[in-house]
Amino acid sequence: MAEMPGMKKPELQALPQIGDRLTFLYLEHCQINREDSAILLRDEKGTIRIPAASISVLLLGPGTNVTHRAVELIGDAGVSIMWIGEQGVRFYAMGRPLTHRSHLLMRQAQLVSNQRTHLQVVRKMYQMRFPDEDVSELTMQQLRGREGSRMRKLYKEQAKKWNVSWQSREYKTEDFFASDLINQALSAANVCLYGLAHAVIAALGCSAGLGFVHVGHECSFVYDIADLYKAEITIPVAFQTASEQPEDLPAVVRRRVRDKMTQSSLLERMVKDVHQLLQADEQKDEVAVDVVYLWDLHNQNLPNGRNYAMQEEIT
Repeated sequence: MAEMPGMKKPELQALPQIGDRLTFLYLEHCQINREDSAILLRDEKGTIRIPAASISVLLLGPGTNVTHRAVELIGDAGVSIMWIGEQGVRFYAMGRPLTHRSHLLMRQAQLVSNQRTHLQVVRKMYQMRFPDEDVSELTMQQLRGREGSRMRKLYKEQAKKWNVSWQSREYKTEDFFASDLINQALSAANVCLYGLAHAVIAALGCSAGLGFVHVGHECSFVYDIADLYKAEITIPVAFQTASEQPEDLPAVVRRRVRDKMTQSSLLERMVKDVHQLLQADEQKDEVAVDVVYLWDLHNQNLPNGRNYAMQEEIT
């Protein structure tokens, strides 16, 4: 059968790195197809073509229909897909990592599996939130307490600044509109932040489920990374938007969060922060090397694709 046009899989070296892409694109009530290397969007207003490799994550809202060929392109380009709606956050699919190497994943597993190194990463995360304080000797209980006080103070300050009634963070994942406007705004904003964090983690080849502060959930590391930026990105946007009470609050929140992410170079910062937290050399991931090794208990990793029968006979 003749090769279908636009079906050639791109080389990983030819794809833009995750830090050079757009943050996210939210779509709803449209048909999503493929035309060569572009995502083809159709709705009642017309047709738009978007280069697939320019996007980090697609947030698909209600009324979206996507074809198999479009998902194939999205996966090959390393784009994450996140289906979202009025009933909370659900992550159903992701593109392939933008690397053939697993060194970051192995480093993450190594750090999370040792109590001492696990705590070191946790302290790094809290140090990013308290840059002017020394948290190197604080226990987990003290770190959680300090973070709780910081967030409580931040919510009160934002509520006063924007004249928004604030009680507490309350929401139901099964009913978006059951909470008040400010909690709806926070939920809508955090969906975007979680989507971007998940896209970065997936693109770098890390595990979304191996968290340090958060544990036990398939998105634990996503929540870890997203929490580093809520005070700067999503909380101020949510309170400002809730104070204005726009007709379509979620849409306004998404646009403002996207603008703030772009202005603060959040995508590039996330990539650097993940490398820093995992104590990894950022340059290693820039070269995509398609290589597989065999693990050996006593020696360094052995080359794949060789027959070791003679070695077994000798030993």
